[in-house]
Amino acid sequence: MPQHTPSPRVCRDCDGFATAVITTGTRRPDGTRATLTVTCPTCKGTGHTTPTADLVRAGR
Repeated sequence: MPQHTPSPRVCRDCDGFATAVITTGTRRPDGTRATLTVTCPTCKGTGHTTPTADLVRAGR
């Protein structure tokens, strides 16, 4: 029987699209656009989250 590796959980905030490039609207002297790269703060740009079973429960 084949063993399947579990797929990592997709981040619920960015839905797996962890990095976005935003155009600022200005152009550089060579004609290209100036852009900003923004990453998801929840998954820190990976697109995946850690399963809740790996987290330690504190309190009762």
